Amino acid sequence: MNTLKQLVCTKGWFGGSAKYCRALHSSYFHSFPDVSVEVHSPEQEVVIALGSNIGDRLQNFNKALVLMNESGINIRRHACLYETAPAYVTNQPHFLNSAVRAVTKLGPHELLGVLKKIETDMGRTDGLRYGPRPIDLDILFYGKFKVHSDILTIPHERIWERPFVMAPLMDLLGSVADCDTVTCWHSFSQHSGGLSQSWEKMGGESLIGKEGIKRVLPIKNGLWDWSQKTSVMGILNVTPDSFSDGGKFLSVESAVSQARLMISQGADMIDIGAQSTRPMASWISAEEELNRLVPVLEAVVGMPEAEGKLISVDTFYSEVASEAVSKGAHLVNDVSAGQLDPNMLRVVAGLQVPYVAMHMRGDPSTMQSSENLQYDDVCKQIASELYLRVKDAELSGIPAWRIIVDPGIGFSKRNEHNLDILMGLQNIRAEIARKSLAVCHAPLLIGPSRKRFLGDICSRTAADERDPATIACITTSVLGGANIVRVHNVRDNLDAVKVCDAMLKQRRSCVT
Repeated sequence: MNTLKQLVCTKGWFGGSAKYCRALHSSYFHSFPDVSVEVHSPEQEVVIALGSNIGDRLQNFNKALVLMNESGINIRRHACLYETAPAYVTNQPHFLNSAVRAVTKLGPHELLGVLKKIETDMGRTDGLRYGPRPIDLDILFYGKFKVHSDILTIPHERIWERPFVMAPLMDLLGSVADCDTVTCWHSFSQHSGGLSQSWEKMGGESLIGKEGIKRVLPIKNGLWDWSQKTSVMGILNVTPDSFSDGGKFLSVESAVSQARLMISQGADMIDIGAQSTRPMASWISAEEELNRLVPVLEAVVGMPEAEGKLISVDTFYSEVASEAVSKGAHLVNDVSAGQLDPNMLRVVAGLQVPYVAMHMRGDPSTMQSSENLQYDDVCKQIASELYLRVKDAELSGIPAWRIIVDPGIGFSKRNEHNLDILMGLQNIRAEIARKSLAVCHAPLLIGPSRKRFLGDICSRTAADERDPATIACITTSVLGGANIVRVHNVRDNLDAVKVCDAMLKQRRSCVT
């Protein structure tokens, strides 16, 4: 079993791997621009780095991804998104940087030609080396091969000195090597411990948030660094049958009043839902959901108090998601992670908004069935199943840098499972990291607010009596690594969040 841990701990292993790769795959190409390079595999897995610091940087990335896919570069995995200070030539705007893993039938020089054409078509011109550019596309790895010609060197010769390249490169890997190609990429490192050791020698995760590099998520018209503080998402249910507040906010006036109250109490986000997803809830049509949602959404978006706040739509219908975004919603919160509407992932990819992918088995009417409640290791299985949902999202065109993950407390979970999740958020992240460090780094949303398991534990039958128990869960979640907490009672939970954030900041100051 090729695990990164084994690679790091077994001295000399990488050297042997490198010899194996060179012998079996003729990994050194000594070629020239006018010489065709023969590749005997129908497809090669490649890593391509992206950078932009002119114009609308994010739209430059979006356009480049589309053009790559249209040119025979089939993108399978995305890194996180980084905003970085310029290197080498420092008197220029900050960059966005990321990277993708893809498969292609193009040869290495053909691939270079395609990428250069995309750069030219997007307005890049010959200018100052390391200077400003609308898009920069570099081949970091090409299959198991090393390439050296007058115009192309693979692995890219400056990987090892650039944190803004190494960070997204590491995101594309997992802590377990998922194929021989990845194992060979590790062998190209200058260190016996592979790429992981190269990254750690550079400073590793400790560089993020420092040294001019921060991990960001594009939302609304800006870039959100979710590491700065825990965000509070206020719940606004415009339904007659939600378990906690069903029927309270059906009118536009009452819904707006509640949104205004939550914002005044410090909510960073308002999550508007027009369909109940409580256990055994009956589905309503997308049309009926929209009839409930749109008037409230338009009114909330138009509130002066909503300026600077984020509005989320809680739906599993692609039609509702599309209409809500057109009316001003900034992100889509899908309890099914794309499983209840086959068009959801494709539609959200086109909307280019953040997407909350939540873990659930079945649907609200079946999620608490005995079959869906069977777990051997709930944190491990949630992580594995969530990763598969995110993988589907990426293949549908939603980059990892737009993904938020939610382990789904209360959805296809018993009481003990919910407690295991609350105590095991780090375990969930670690298990996801085995497959993708990018998804492991994604913002984590937790929503235990007033749920039934708290009533069972505390003997509180009324949902609105479960706020003290909710605060205990929120405290545990934030200290365990949650980045967003979804709650009904904003005021009291925000106080808990502030104390936890202060403790975490104090801990970090002691470490540094």
